[in-house]
Amino acid sequence: MRFAVLLAAAVLLLAAPGPRLDDFHLDAVHAQRIEWIKTRAAPPPLGIYQDFRAVFAPPKATRPQILKAAKDAGAQVVFSSSESGQSGDVLFLKPPESPTAAIFQRPESSAAERTKLRRKLKQYPDEAFGAVDDLSADALAKWDQETIQKPVTAIASNDPSGSSPPLPVLFRNASTHILAREFSPSDIEASLAQGHAYIAHDWLCDPTGFTFVADDYLGVFDMGDTVALAVGETHLDAYVPVPAKLKLIRNGTVVAEADDSKLTYTAREQGVYRLEAWLTADGQDRPWILSNPIYLRGAAAVNIPPPESDPDVETILDITYTSGAPQDEAKHKLDLFLPKGRANFPVLMFVHGGSWRTGDRSLYRALGVHLAHKGIGVAIPSYRLMPANPHPAQIEDVAAAFAWVYRNIASHGGDAGRIYVSGHSAGGHLVSLLALNPAYLSKYEIPYSAIHGVIAMSGVYDIRTSPEYVIDGDRAPASPIDFAKSSGVPPFLITYCQWDYLGLPKQARDFSNALKKAFASAQLLYIPNESHVTEIISAVKDDSPLAQAIAAFVK
Repeated sequence: MRFAVLLAAAVLLLAAPGPRLDDFHLDAVHAQRIEWIKTRAAPPPLGIYQDFRAVFAPPKATRPQILKAAKDAGAQVVFSSSESGQSGDVLFLKPPESPTAAIFQRPESSAAERTKLRRKLKQYPDEAFGAVDDLSADALAKWDQETIQKPVTAIASNDPSGSSPPLPVLFRNASTHILAREFSPSDIEASLAQGHAYIAHDWLCDPTGFTFVADDYLGVFDMGDTVALAVGETHLDAYVPVPAKLKLIRNGTVVAEADDSKLTYTAREQGVYRLEAWLTADGQDRPWILSNPIYLRGAAAVNIPPPESDPDVETILDITYTSGAPQDEAKHKLDLFLPKGRANFPVLMFVHGGSWRTGDRSLYRALGVHLAHKGIGVAIPSYRLMPANPHPAQIEDVAAAFAWVYRNIASHGGDAGRIYVSGHSAGGHLVSLLALNPAYLSKYEIPYSAIHGVIAMSGVYDIRTSPEYVIDGDRAPASPIDFAKSSGVPPFLITYCQWDYLGLPKQARDFSNALKKAFASAQLLYIPNESHVTEIISAVKDDSPLAQAIAAFVK
């Protein structure tokens, strides 16, 4: 991955202050910055990444000086040619090698203007140093052309050569925000190389919380990702913590604009898409955020593996697990996949997803055959769907299916003392609720200790924002996280994936933490290089992390 140094917080000697350095203008900008501090609203990280600020250290600055300035400026990563390692909350890394394309630039200035800037730095340090931040259209156009050919990661360089302001001012002015899962050299460097980053003039307003993603039925994709256009719709969504002038650019041309805190665009053409956010201060538009691109290329193709016959697997389809209305007969059936010639084998009941509104057991026969071949009996039920059948129809059906398995699996060779439940997406919600709220199994006089373990894959554990669970104006008590306080709950394996739906990674982390606080056994597994949809498809591949984790958890 090549790097382009796009944001240059230029040196003091190159500043061209102009009228922006008059007290009247500096005071107006300062007042606007205070207003943004008061009104900014940034949600917690809803994807897989945390936001880490990275800056460049001056060559002659000492380690104590850098550490103090980084702390004052809120920077966690410092690129330095002379320092390395980690000191407290600051990680030192070698500067990435890169060609330079100065997008934000500072024009030449006179001696009088430089003297004026030095004076103003004492009273208005951030406003004065940022007074002449500007955008180089030529350099930006060059970068756009480069990214069409191949990915180029933009990084911010606060060039510290010459006469510079105090280090905290320098560090606050311009930075690279690196989106990484963990605060480690390997994760930080990998994310930067993959373009999971954006650049910003932080002195204007803290951009943390900025989001620019592509989403479709497969999952959600971040800056730096290459996304295949979905058969349905691919949306580009941007969010900033304060309202700004937003520009969505495709191959160097603006295709959508909004004067708001969010922008949504339906992408129907391939191309290199990036976002700019500008803030208006003292009547002038100032460049604030530049995203790295999202690359829309090719067309999405998801191949669900067909069910294959296996001489080592016995398949029994369309078993009725409960009675109900005639129109619900097809949804009150389950399929069994059993390892031939074995006895007392562990059993996994898998519950499909589909936002509680779509899906059927017939889509997952390949999963049943695959696990049964490995020696695990599998039961896959269907269940009634919303909106025709509102809550609690779904969880009641899942409980009825489990009751059938618990009472009948021994006659098919399974071990009723080793029944696991598993579900993906909405199914992860349902099996977690079944395992944590004993009310649903108590109807069948079955203790919830009958569930030997739970595998919840990209599930929903907090349904407070789900309109499906508003019943007669009241929120249904159906959030598994609210029941993660009981003792004696079964062990959990909780997974989420790299391109999961927005919000689900956070739900997985919060749910895992809630279980651990209740002294329950909870493993949290991250699945790289999979989307929300392909994650479950990968479970039939022997070499996939999910397939290996399921086998290890059940056996």
